[in-house]
Formats: sequence, C-alpha cells, structure tokens
Amino acid sequence: MADAVVARWHGDNYQARIFWENALNLLLDGSCVVEVTFEANGPKAFDDVVVKFDPPVARSGPERITAEYTQVKWHVQTGGRFGYQDFVDPDFIGARSFSLLQRLQQARATAPASARFSFLTTYRIADGDPLAELISGNDKSLLTEKLFDDTTDRSKMGAVRKCWREHLQLPDDTALKSVVQGLRVHDGYRSLEELRTEINFRAHAVGVLACSAADSDFRFDELARQLKVRRLNALTREALVQFCRDEGLLLDRPTEQDAFLPIAIRSIIGPSADVVGATPDNTLSLSEDFRQRYLQEGRDWQRDIRPKVEQFLRHSVKKSAKLRLIMDAHASIAFLAGSVFDLKSAVQTELVQKGRVGARVWRANDGSATGAVRFAVEEDTVGTGPDLALAISVAQPVLVQARAYVATNLLAIGRIASFSLPSGPGQQSVAGGEHAAMLAEQISNHVRDITAGNPDAMVHIFAAAPNSLLYYLGQHHQAIAPCIVYEYDFDRKAYKTYQPSFVID
Repeated sequence: MADAVVARWHGDNYQARIFWENALNLLLDGSCVVEVTFEANGPKAFDDVVVKFDPPVARSGPERITAEYTQVKWHVQTGGRFGYQDFVDPDFIGARSFSLLQRLQQARATAPASARFSFLTTYRIADGDPLAELISGNDKSLLTEKLFDDTTDRSKMGAVRKCWREHLQLPDDTALKSVVQGLRVHDGYRSLEELRTEINFRAHAVGVLACSAADSDFRFDELARQLKVRRLNALTREALVQFCRDEGLLLDRPTEQDAFLPIAIRSIIGPSADVVGATPDNTLSLSEDFRQRYLQEGRDWQRDIRPKVEQFLRHSVKKSAKLRLIMDAHASIAFLAGSVFDLKSAVQTELVQKGRVGARVWRANDGSATGAVRFAVEEDTVGTGPDLALAISVAQPVLVQARAYVATNLLAIGRIASFSLPSGPGQQSVAGGEHAAMLAEQISNHVRDITAGNPDAMVHIFAAAPNSLLYYLGQHHQAIAPCIVYEYDFDRKAYKTYQPSFVID
C-alpha cells in the first residue's frame, strides 16, 4: 500500500512537470504559446495538459495547430512495452470502460478541427510491433500515409487498421483516418529527474527562480496543484507573471548589454510543445524542407538548405555579436553553423545542448574540460585513394557503418581515422562546451597533421556526436577543408545508410 501511494505521488508530480515544461514557454519573448492548462475540464483523457497557440504552429503536416491536448501516463518502471493493440484496451490507460482510441474519438467530436492530441508515456513501443513503424521521427505524429497504404486487412498495416476500425465500430478506413490523423505518441519520455532539470533550465532562461538540486522537494510540483485548487490552472502569460510575482519567483533579467540573443534553427521538430526559446523573427524553420528527418523530394542540401542557414546566421550577427544558438537540427547544420561563426569571426556564441538530462547551455570556456578524457585515435588503410574518412563515435559507434559505406560508395578514400572515447560511446560522454571544443580541436589537429602532404585531399566526416561538438568542429573547417559531412539514417525508415549533405571548402 505504501509503495502504491508513492507511485501515485510520483505520477501526480510527473503530470505537474509536463505542465511546467510547457507553461514556462508563456514567458518567452515572441512565444506562440498563449495559454497552458493543468487538468482541464475536457476533453476527457486528453485533459492532463492543454496548450493553445496563437498564431497557430506548424507540425509535419500542411495544417497549422491552434491547440494540443495531452494524455500523460507515468509508470514506476521504464521497462514496459506497448503496441497497437493496447490502444483498444481500457486497462492500458487505467480506465474501466473506454480505451485510448475511444477517448480520442470522443475528443475529436468536441475539440476544434485545428486541435491535435498527444499520448505521452514513459513506456516504450515494443520492438517489432507495427506501431514502431508508424511514429514519425520528426514530431512523433502517426504516419497516416504509411498506415493507410492501400493494402488489404491481411497485410501488416491492414491488421492495425482492422483492429482499430472494428474496435471503434467504424464503417471504413476513411472514418478511421479522421479519428487518428494528427495523433502524436511520445514513448520513452523523460524521467522525473530529467524533467526537473529541464524545468530548472527553462525557468532560468525566462527569469524565474529555479529550485536547488540539493533540495529534497521540487517546489513546482506543489505549485501546479495549488493552481488547480485556486482555479488558476488555465494560465496566460499575464496570469503566470502575476502568479510568479505573488510567489516571489521572478528574478531580475540580465541587461541587454550582457545578454546573449537566442536564435534557433529547426529542421527536426522535437516532442514537446515549446517554441525553442527564440522569437519567430530569430528562428529559422526548415520544417517544410524535411519530412521526418529526411529531405523532401526535390530538395538539395547544398542548393536549398545551405543558403538559408548561412543567410539566417549572417543576418543574426548583425543584431548581436553575442548569440545563443538553439539547434533542433541535423548534425550537418550544426557543422555548417560553426563554419559560418569560425574562430576568426569574433562572434561570441553559447549553445543549448539537449540530451537525456534536459537542456544545458554549453560554452567553450565553461570549465568542463578540466580532467576530461580525450579521443583515442586509430588509423586504418582501406585503399590507395588520396581522401580521408573520419569516424567520430561519441553518442553511438559509427566505424562499422562508415566502413561499409566507404567500401561501397567512396573508393577514393585511402584511410579511415577513428575517434572514440576510452569509456565507449554514450549519451553523456561529453561533459560540456569546453570539453566538446577540446575534442573538436583534437580532431582538427590530427587531420591537419595527416593531410599536410596533400592539402587537397577530401575529408569525409561520419559522426554520431552532440551537435555542439559538430559546431565546434565546424569552426575549424579551414583546417580540415575541403570536407563533406554525412547524415545517417538513425530512424532506419528511408535509405538506412549514410547520405552526403554539405560540401565545405
């Protein structure tokens, strides 16, 4: 019984933190978020957190969204798995009579046509379940074009459609599509501790008092409940400012002279309903150029993407020589950004690095390199060509995949230099900005040494690393150019290998 009480407390706190993760966006300058509600009065099951936007925001589809309704499901264990059949089981969402899909169907009938619905859980989609193939790696929306693929009910996707259609007692697939269109499924979402870190980061960014990591409690949990008790749970920007003022949470904002101007580049839409911390006029959205993580048909990295990024960054530096870069973007774009703001540019930058423990501000002088490990470097001859390949394994190992791609597609490569950390790849292998900058410099110096006799050799970069490290490596582009950066199909939903992006000379 005691464990059940603790689990219920944690579940309540988890919902409160999802609320604050979105509510603090109200205080961002130029935010599209205009209202965030904690435990709304409907639609039932999707009323845990409701976010409203004005102007409407874009996702991966053509329509713009005015509201997002979220069902939050926290679990004590993170090892749980679920699949498409669980969406027709009331017990999956702790209900007795109605399943997740039935609640979605009911919500569709009462919510605005421009609304979207999200299911957010700490459980993960089961390996091999068809549902895993139906979730967009871009914004976690259901890939209806893949679900409704004109196959029969005997096919893999047909079995999903049949199960859902019959459960909802719908006459055909067209009626089913109108129910599930735009549903977002956020599986394996952040832990309680990761949300605590993220909320503290966002609070600091908008001038709200963060909670000390040394405290046993987390004040924002109880504050969310008090908002509900006081019937203040539907917050606008003005209401949140007044509430924070009443609670003594407002901090003095930095002066304009000292502040870094937040600018954002988005080519990958993240799962939370935020506006990435930069005003619309300081945000470059490339969502129309990509579908999930992949270039739209007919788009080209060099011709279509590169000029937009370079023009945006050069325009931004005219506004401020101190920039905070927020890159919900491909690794190639991070490298390109570094090449624009290279070591001779005199632009001061700090980077918002997102990861498992939430977002952090990384700087090249943040002290994180003290005692930090360096790369172990190995070289291997793979041919007689003049070019060089770099396999940079930080977040994930890349050498095997890079070798396979080189052997099939890049016969001009003579050597592969592999960079790996002694502890092996991992999501938290890089300690901070100074550590990332140190590792980038190590790579640059090594490339300079081994290409000294052949300055025209093309350097091919295969990397699984934080965007910040790619940014700092891009700042050294003059030492390693000419070079090509490659993108890997980590979602394995398209070409399932590497594809070249930018050629930097």
